[in-house]
Amino acid sequence: MVQFALPKNSKIRTGKTWPKPAGKAVRKFQVYRWNPDDGKNPQVDTYFVDMDTCGPMVLDALIKIKTEIDPTLTFRRSCREGICGSCAMNIDGTNTLACIYGLDEVKGDVKIYPLPHMSVVKDLIPDLTHFYAQHASTMPWLETKTNRPAKEWRQSIDDRAKLDGLYECVMCACCSTACPSYWWNSDRYLGPASLLHAYRWIIDSRDEATGERLDALEDPFKLYRCHTIMNCAKTCPKGLNPAKAIAEIKKLMVERAV
Repeated sequence: MVQFALPKNSKIRTGKTWPKPAGKAVRKFQVYRWNPDDGKNPQVDTYFVDMDTCGPMVLDALIKIKTEIDPTLTFRRSCREGICGSCAMNIDGTNTLACIYGLDEVKGDVKIYPLPHMSVVKDLIPDLTHFYAQHASTMPWLETKTNRPAKEWRQSIDDRAKLDGLYECVMCACCSTACPSYWWNSDRYLGPASLLHAYRWIIDSRDEATGERLDALEDPFKLYRCHTIMNCAKTCPKGLNPAKAIAEIKKLMVERAV
């Protein structure tokens, strides 16, 4: 009989349960913990937070836990306004930003894990090195060949409007880490976030490298691993639709071929 063994550190243990505070509005938080320095398997620690003394967002609870209960808890955060994308994590089974995800949106215990299908640096911090490298490969900047204008590169109101729904992406990686195609082919498939940014520059009227950009994406894996599963649009905390951007790139590929 064939036997399968899970790889090292894949079995999540039951971790520490911290004391429950007094109060009538206490909520239970189950948080993924992993320290690369102690050689132990990951574990889920249990915390209790008095909601009468806590802000309304999941990030508020995490900050309270770190400040008042367990200073070793590690996570990223910065703007607290859904702009920087730092606090992306899996909350109650959904990839989202902790700073704009309300605790009232979670029914029952609050379960918090790092973004799925990525290496973990520590606790709730995923390793985004490869994700950022893929973004950089799309040349996310304005490419021009004509002489620089005296003041600025002008753009009509209509052409500027074409960028709506694209430039708002904060590169939080929620969409890419929710995409099954990215789970299995992240070494070659660029993923929803990078392709959304690629499309943003492809259709920018000021850009003069459209052909080169499309040439770079003409690959069986970089672009065409997208199977329109739509997890990316469903999970995006900014309400964007990367799948639509990817479909538009595919249309441009067809149009230039005929």
